[in-house]
Amino acid sequence: MDVIFQLLFSPLPTPVVISLIAVGVATLFYLNARPSPVRSLPDLNRQTLGVKDGARKTALLEDNNNLMSYRYNDAKTLYEVFQRGLRVSGNGPCLGYRKPGKPYQWLKYKQVSDRAQYLGSGLLHKGLKPNSETFIGIFAQNRPEWIIGEMACYTYSMVAVPLYDTLGPEALVFIINQAGISTVLCDNQKKAETLLLNHEKGQTPVLKTVALMDSFSPELIERGKKCGVDIVSMEDMETLGKNNLQKPVLPKPEDLSIVCFTSGTTGNPKGAMLTHENVVADAAAVLKTFESSLVPTPEDVSISFLPLAHMFERIVQTVIYGAGARVGFFQGDIRLLPDDMKTLQPTVFPVVPRLLNRLYDKIQSGATSPFKKWLLKFAAESKYAEVKDGIVRKNSIWDKLIFHKVQESLGGRVRMMVTGAAPISPSVLSFLRAALGCQIFEGYGQTECAAACTFTLPGDATAGHVGVPLPCNFVKLVDVEEMNYFASNGEGEVCIKGTNVFKGYLKDPEKTEEVLDKDGWLHTGDIGKWLPSGVLKIIDRKKNIFKLAQGEYIAPEKIENVYVRCGPVAQVFVHGDSLQSSLVAIVVPDADVLPGFAKSLGIQGAIEELCKNTEIKKAIVTDMTKLGREAGLKSFEQVKDVHLHPELFTIENGLLTPTLKAKRAELKELFQPQIDKLYADIQ
Repeated sequence: MDVIFQLLFSPLPTPVVISLIAVGVATLFYLNARPSPVRSLPDLNRQTLGVKDGARKTALLEDNNNLMSYRYNDAKTLYEVFQRGLRVSGNGPCLGYRKPGKPYQWLKYKQVSDRAQYLGSGLLHKGLKPNSETFIGIFAQNRPEWIIGEMACYTYSMVAVPLYDTLGPEALVFIINQAGISTVLCDNQKKAETLLLNHEKGQTPVLKTVALMDSFSPELIERGKKCGVDIVSMEDMETLGKNNLQKPVLPKPEDLSIVCFTSGTTGNPKGAMLTHENVVADAAAVLKTFESSLVPTPEDVSISFLPLAHMFERIVQTVIYGAGARVGFFQGDIRLLPDDMKTLQPTVFPVVPRLLNRLYDKIQSGATSPFKKWLLKFAAESKYAEVKDGIVRKNSIWDKLIFHKVQESLGGRVRMMVTGAAPISPSVLSFLRAALGCQIFEGYGQTECAAACTFTLPGDATAGHVGVPLPCNFVKLVDVEEMNYFASNGEGEVCIKGTNVFKGYLKDPEKTEEVLDKDGWLHTGDIGKWLPSGVLKIIDRKKNIFKLAQGEYIAPEKIENVYVRCGPVAQVFVHGDSLQSSLVAIVVPDADVLPGFAKSLGIQGAIEELCKNTEIKKAIVTDMTKLGREAGLKSFEQVKDVHLHPELFTIENGLLTPTLKAKRAELKELFQPQIDKLYADIQ
């Protein structure tokens, strides 16, 4: 007993005292530096509630079933949203652009609003009517003039029709004719020449005016005159409008705002008609979902590099303008995006999974030794434990030691990221939530519901799902008998009903009826499953399914999403049909990973040679099969053989749509000889 008393009450050695003080100081610093946990209003174990007929709503609507149409009483149309931004920012900076190596220059909200009014007045002076039957084409990369053109439409109740850079000539002709577009706002001479060539061939007789954002040659004006198309600069059009200023003709919430043509994997594009209410409701509901933890302010800055022709970027920007915040445009070259990020230092960063995968791979490849790999894993797990407790920060010891470089590469100020447009691996998402020290939300939806219909809640650190219905829509699952999915089991086709659901496809009632039923439910073609916490998980795709010879249904995209996480695999196209009893695949190896993978097998050579090597092919198939088994693929869902192809599927070579989905018909046609050989070898 004396020994114990002596140990307890005798003076401690000086080094021990110093150590204890250091630990105490470090603990105090940790507790002071650690921010408050992220607030989530609903119970994260009960994130959705049932409404009638098996539909579900977000728990944010606990007290009522009133779906949102707007967030602010003074912002019910896209025109009003922008004007609200002008007011709350005190006419602050709005649109930013830069030249190579230079800082960002900014147009203020009033400048943008005035230029939109001048441009709109110029278009009316040229004979266009200020109503929702006037369609204006916008054929440009992301830049301030894109938004000025769009706002010109909204100032005079006209309708914007984005034209993709990558649509291709046939789709371009189809859209101009389908929408009756007489005026196109265009960024450069090359695109204007494409438009003129189509008109000269007699393919777009409706086209009358092309207004260019960049400078162009006098020859272009002459060429336009010869075929009856007026070639003008956007600057001159604005000057014309300024000298003949028209009073705004403001749209109503139910008026058409934008027609977004979705790139079909087959056939002509379909023009999704979205009203002001559709777009404003979607943006308002997204804001409502995350604002308990993060409120946008005029100090926020978003970087714009995802195509403005897609609704994902449009919704992000609508939220930004409503808060009076800023949008900085990238220089137009994706390779310069890191430089743009460092210069702009955005706080809001909309991304797609492909970019997040690249970021993840970059961090992982930096851990070159076993010790560094262990340390990275330990650091990520330590920070992810905080994330699970709702702690999101950039000032932990692990940020200072390991993660600050990747955070600085994004500008160092990102506080919110939103990912959508494609599935993201749960392991990648969880890792980046820890490493990047910002809130990362995942959304799910499609153009037909103005971009998003579900969104993850603040504080929910779980991955592998797409969150809860937005407060502007309900979600229900309906039976897909042929694929064995039943709503009674909490599985089925995802259907959406709400204020964000589109009015149909432009001049295409037949296609509209295929997706919009008589009760107003939008049928997405995706298969979802409700998880116990009330969140939605996308598990399959109804479209593109086919039967194998033995009668088993196959959803190739589900299988591709598994295989694409295989280390040496960059892209994969899974093929099968009702005459065959097994699947085969075309695999594009990852050019950065393949040489190291081959070296581990004792093989070296150029990519083209490695793709022809049977030993490498067998090793990749083995890895894919192992990954498929771990992901729960059934034996008939596993590919039996693959062909290695050295060149990536891209938009440019016609094998991907502008939204980066595989063009399955084109891939099948291109690789039919290889597919035939694979089946011959199997038999």
